[in-house]
Amino acid sequence: MTRLRKLALSAAIVIFLAAIAVGALYALDRAYPPPLPARLAVSTEVLDRDGALLRAYATPDGYWRLDTHLDEVDSRFVKMLIAYEDKRFFDHRGIDPLALLRAAKQFAGNGRIVSGGSTLSMQLARLIEPRESRSFGSKLLQTLRALQIERRLSKTEILQRYLTLAPYGGNLEGVRAASLAYFGKEPRRLTVSQAALLVALPQLPERRRPDRNREGAQAARDRVLKRMVTASVLTEREANRAAAEPVSGTRLALPALAPHVADIALRKAPSEIRHKLTLSRRVQQGLEAVAASAAARLGPRISVAMVLADSLNGEILGEVGSADYFDGSRSGWIDMTRAVRSPGSTLKPFIYGLAMEQGLIAQETLIEDRPADFGGYRPRNFDMSYQGDVSVRQALQLSLNVPAVRLLDAVGPSRLLARFRQAGVTPALPKAEAPGLAIGLGGVGLSLRNLVQLYTGLANGGKARTLRDGTEAGPIRDSGGMVLEERATWQIADILSGVKPPEGAARRGIAYKTGTSYGYRDAWSVGYDGRYVLGVWVGRADAGSVPGLSGYVSAAPILFEAFARSGLAAVPLPRAPAGAFRTARSDLPVTLQRFSTTADGLLAISATEPAPQIVFPPDGAHVDLAAASSAASPLVLKLQGGRAPFRWLANGKPLEEPSRRRTATWQPDGTGYSTLTVIDAAGRAASVKVFVE
Repeated sequence: MTRLRKLALSAAIVIFLAAIAVGALYALDRAYPPPLPARLAVSTEVLDRDGALLRAYATPDGYWRLDTHLDEVDSRFVKMLIAYEDKRFFDHRGIDPLALLRAAKQFAGNGRIVSGGSTLSMQLARLIEPRESRSFGSKLLQTLRALQIERRLSKTEILQRYLTLAPYGGNLEGVRAASLAYFGKEPRRLTVSQAALLVALPQLPERRRPDRNREGAQAARDRVLKRMVTASVLTEREANRAAAEPVSGTRLALPALAPHVADIALRKAPSEIRHKLTLSRRVQQGLEAVAASAAARLGPRISVAMVLADSLNGEILGEVGSADYFDGSRSGWIDMTRAVRSPGSTLKPFIYGLAMEQGLIAQETLIEDRPADFGGYRPRNFDMSYQGDVSVRQALQLSLNVPAVRLLDAVGPSRLLARFRQAGVTPALPKAEAPGLAIGLGGVGLSLRNLVQLYTGLANGGKARTLRDGTEAGPIRDSGGMVLEERATWQIADILSGVKPPEGAARRGIAYKTGTSYGYRDAWSVGYDGRYVLGVWVGRADAGSVPGLSGYVSAAPILFEAFARSGLAAVPLPRAPAGAFRTARSDLPVTLQRFSTTADGLLAISATEPAPQIVFPPDGAHVDLAAASSAASPLVLKLQGGRAPFRWLANGKPLEEPSRRRTATWQPDGTGYSTLTVIDAAGRAASVKVFVE
């Protein structure tokens, strides 16, 4: 056999053996893959509208382990980590031979392990497959696992998993949980001192915990800073400045904002890691602080709930279900933003708005505040006194009960509830009972969220918005219903913006209304500016009576303080739309100067107000409208006298919505005799019979 043939045969044998070895290693790799789940078991997070953390939930095994992405971590910290732990991280494939040789040399020279030579990939292998033993066998397995990890994950994925799983003392795992617990902030913008401490902690997390061994933590941080100078990551001046910064020995609680809505988000989508809400963390923090201090001031067992929403789109920016979620004495776990309670007088603005729409009243119309009997229902004012004749503006600002019931009797409870349903809110009524006049004083069930949704209509030109907080399963169809006409909403805002703020509160340019339910069980205050609506509820979650509780005294101060601490810039109330203005009583038509009702519920008309009379067409007239042809003309109807608004009927069928105009048009549907009728606001009617040709 020639020399050339021997070399060829040897090469073939080496290649064959190498192929067998590679195949064996590949088979072993397939047979014993590393435990790399597609998704790590991490804490569930609830985020605000900008991605800021509102609340986190511990993992089932009790750890705070927040999912981490490189773009969420300070890039300087990542550079320091790689320089300290694995400076050739981006060049090796899981094992750094130079680092292993250095570690072996140090072991031989010192008789003990000085540095382990572990790469970040090897450390990740130890984190995903923990072993108590530090034997050479364990190290060998860790090395093999590192090779497997590098085959399966990119360098970015390896870094992200390490930053999610690295231990930081106690039940803190991952750089985000550590940064929040030790510094109270996300690791996006760490100081040099903070970054160095977070680099040092995972090596000996229990011995270097700053909340238990501040001196040890500070010494470890300083060693990292010195190494960074040697590695040219930091200048000596930067390191000295960072070393002068003291290490805090306090461990902070992770954010736990908006617990009620966070729980709802978790229940509705339990498989999601991150839930994004419409809430704003800044607004939520302000509202929760106000609720907690107010409840402490009001006394034991009393809770506070709040909802702040954007009236332009219905998005909830702040939602406080109770004063303290963890306070059992206040039943803090109950979400009082969704509890159905009596709204007291907070629905009165909608009654007055409907009456203005129908032309029954103006702001300066006089209305009686005297004892009255409405078919056995005898409403009384909150203070048991009566004011006599007052303007409509004063009646609403003082929240007088009798005038509100008089107006509701005129506009009709059913019509009021129909408007609420158009706005997407269905109040709860006693079973099998028709809506009655007690609705005007709180005799109906609504939640705080319902109430705020209705008031978005007042802040948004009459168009209510369906509230949403991000926990909804899918897109929400906005109700888009008109709760009031635009001119009526301006009149109501003009009145409510003139209500005196509670004692000690500065004027903020908001319109607001208060309410107190029967038996002093619920105190309410709802206010709005040109964009934002804030509702406040105060009371006991068990519906117990609280002597002295009232909307103006108990809830209104919270409303003004919450608006101030929400951090939102005040938006001016809108200007008057075309045709809306405040008129002096002397300039009002005689029909609007006074509103009153008779004992039988009909509108009382003064002697100067004659009954309505149809002046055209005259009774018995023959009118040629060419009704039998396709070019039939409408008939113009005219009347005199009566009190607006007026409703026209032709043969008993309404022609159009009630109108204040004294003219109307009618399109006959054929020839022959027809009866035309007009009914005024007092219920008086006039009719004529005409023959259409």
